[in-house]
Amino acid sequence: MVIANRRFWIISSLLAPGLLVYTLFMIWPLIGTLQTSFFQTVGRDQIFAGLENYRKLFFEPHFSGQLLNALANNFYFFVIHMLVQNPVGIALAAVLSSAGVRFKGFFRSVFFLPTMLSVVVVGFIWQLILSPLWGVTAGLLASIGLSSLFMPYLGLESTALTTLSLMSVWQNIGIPMMLIYAALLSIPDEIIDAARIDGANGWQLFWGTKLPLIMPTIALTAILTFIGNFNAFDLIFATQGALGLPNFSTDILGTFMFRTFFGNNLQQGDLNLGAAVAMVMFFIILVGVSIYLFVVQRRITSYQL
Repeated sequence: MVIANRRFWIISSLLAPGLLVYTLFMIWPLIGTLQTSFFQTVGRDQIFAGLENYRKLFFEPHFSGQLLNALANNFYFFVIHMLVQNPVGIALAAVLSSAGVRFKGFFRSVFFLPTMLSVVVVGFIWQLILSPLWGVTAGLLASIGLSSLFMPYLGLESTALTTLSLMSVWQNIGIPMMLIYAALLSIPDEIIDAARIDGANGWQLFWGTKLPLIMPTIALTAILTFIGNFNAFDLIFATQGALGLPNFSTDILGTFMFRTFFGNNLQQGDLNLGAAVAMVMFFIILVGVSIYLFVVQRRITSYQL
């Protein structure tokens, strides 16, 4: 009994600092945001309004139209990352973890380097590259006979969001690459040797042996991509501004929340309505994480057992 009590207090003392910091900087602000979303500002007073901010957000055409547009753009932003960033990251990790590949450390650093750059720097670099006036894209396409493909990619509604998504993929591809790379290196050599003895070649070794073993890491990478994309804000804001130019075609939930909270030249900022948008973002992410924890992760755990 004494040993159990002592163990309890040791564990509690180790967890307390982290729990305190997490409560102060995560739980308490979240509760405050939820509380703020149930009020409205009248003069200098905060008046309880119940679900009025949510009614306005979902049912008034001005706000509901912007919300649905931002949600659709955010979903497209996420799909591009899932279809491009994560598969390419897996491919890079598979190549770099293969035996016989030289300069692995150099290539890992090169692919991971954009992740360490400031988002503002990334946005500025790509704006220079893609600029119709002084960018190098037009010249590069002309040099290979594809000058007809050049257009102001960031200035057209049809291409701006895809371009920004690929810019984000270029910056963040090092994260899934390193996660999958670490998972591949953690596979026991005995399993790899047994597969080779059974006659598996390079492709069969990866698809039949390595890939099933790293599925938990791939699932983790997918949910991290989901969380990061539905929290995205900085790259869009740095390149296209809070309005998601051109004509809200790059507006996502993060920029919509910022514009609603702080206001812009088209509308006045609303503290309470902005908090409601933030809570909508939180619940979208909560649903996605819950599906991962209670469906995907449970199935993966059952498969491993």
